Formats: sequence, C-alpha cells, structure tokens
Amino acid sequence: MSQTEDRLDSQNVAYVERLLELFQRDPTKVPTEWHDYFRRIGGAGQARFAPSFRPASLFNPPALATDGRHLGAAEWQYRVSQLVRAYRVRGHLAAKLDPLGMGRPEPPELGLAFHGLRSADLDRSISTASLGGPGTQTLGDVVERLRTTYCRYIGAQFMHIDELEVRDWLAERMEQTQNRLALSREEQLEILTRLTDAVIFEQFVRKKYIGAKTFSLEGAESLIPLLDLAIEKAARQRIDEIVMGMAHRGRLNVLANIIGKTPREIFWEFADHCF
Repeated sequence: MSQTEDRLDSQNVAYVERLLELFQRDPTKVPTEWHDYFRRIGGAGQARFAPSFRPASLFNPPALATDGRHLGAAEWQYRVSQLVRAYRVRGHLAAKLDPLGMGRPEPPELGLAFHGLRSADLDRSISTASLGGPGTQTLGDVVERLRTTYCRYIGAQFMHIDELEVRDWLAERMEQTQNRLALSREEQLEILTRLTDAVIFEQFVRKKYIGAKTFSLEGAESLIPLLDLAIEKAARQRIDEIVMGMAHRGRLNVLANIIGKTPREIFWEFADHCF
C-alpha cells in the first residue's frame, strides 16, 4: 500500500473527495502524489470514496442495484420504507401550489430509481400496515396513494416536528384520507352558502366605505367555511368553549359570519357613531 493510500480514512475523506473532483476537472491542479494515485485507480475513484465514507442518508443513499437482481424481503421492504419517508419529507415540493400552473423540477428522491426500485416492481405486493387501508398493497398502489396525499393541491410539511406521536398522527390522518374530505350534498351547499356570504360582505364593504380600514379577507374567503366546519365539529365533540385569537385580516368578516355580530352594529361603527 502506498503512502498516499495510508492516509485514506473517514477523517479526511472529504478532503480526498475534493481533490478527486478537482483532478477530474483539471489533473494539473492536484499535488503530484495524488495525481499519480488518481490516475492509477482510474474511474473507480468516485465509487470507492463516496459509498465508503459518506454517511448514507435520504439525500445520499448507498449504491443500489437496479439491474433486476432478486431482492430479499427485508431489503425490499426497507427500500419501500425509504420511498414512503421521501414522500412524507419532500412530497410538498412536488405539490401543485402555483396558481399559474408553472411546473418545477420534482425532487429526485421521489423516483423509484433513487431507491433502487424499478417500474417492473410496481405490481409487487408489500406490507403497508403504516399507511392505512389493506395490510398488503402493491407498490403501484402505494405510490399512487402517496402522490395523491402529498403531491396534489395540498403541501404538507410536517416531518420537522420533534414529537414522534404528532408526526405519526398527522401522517396517519392524511394518508388514510389522502387529504380529501368526503362531503354530503347538504354539506357542500352549506360551504357554498358560507363562501358566498363572505364574498358578498367583502364586496359591499369595499364599495360602501371606500378608503376605510376594512381588514379585508379578499383572497382568503375560504377561511369562513373552514371556521364554520371546525366549530361545528368541536360542538359535536362536546367542546364547551372556543377562544379565538383573531388576526387583523378578515376580522370583520369573521365577526359578521362566524361570531354573529349583526351588520347593523358593524356599519354603525363605520359611521363613527361609536364612542
């Protein structure tokens, strides 16, 4: 073993990797002894250093076989578990949140190949006890559920929460429902009514009291039906009291359509008759 190889260990691998990258760009930029060493090992350098010393993580996975070789059940399940975790951690980056519909690059860790899986594996059954639904599903069903939950029109960023119980509760609720709420026709009509009330209130105040501070809710009128649903559910769960910390934005709309303050009282205050 050469003197150069004697220096290789996990304490200085980052330095050696930087030298290797520099050598690959311009061999004349590295010291002679390292130049000779890198030439001797040829193209094996990157494969030799990166998997050996860099700690494997979600963003630096170990080298995974994708050539169709048979995987044991434990290894297969582990890779699928890493794919599920990737969607929980990074799925919000692929969610369709841009109102202009402009696309953006999808994180590579959401792809099958990143975890050593293939398209041919989509029909293979796996244990999905942690995802809700049937105890066994195909990989294709799992991917579809994860994309529907985290990559549609709701971006859920929650894996930074320290409390494990809270993270597990959120993941379970979101993945079981796929972030969709089943509503009856009556509930849909109630939401439409609440939303219409909120919009009409905003339009009236802006036209009637031009230049006045109206704490507009424009663009966020969905807050009204959401609050209404939340309060109704709290009542069904026997909640006796709700304390609401209200922001300035939308406070008049909430007072009128949620708290029940009459428009007469609100507009009286606008007319400066309140002392």
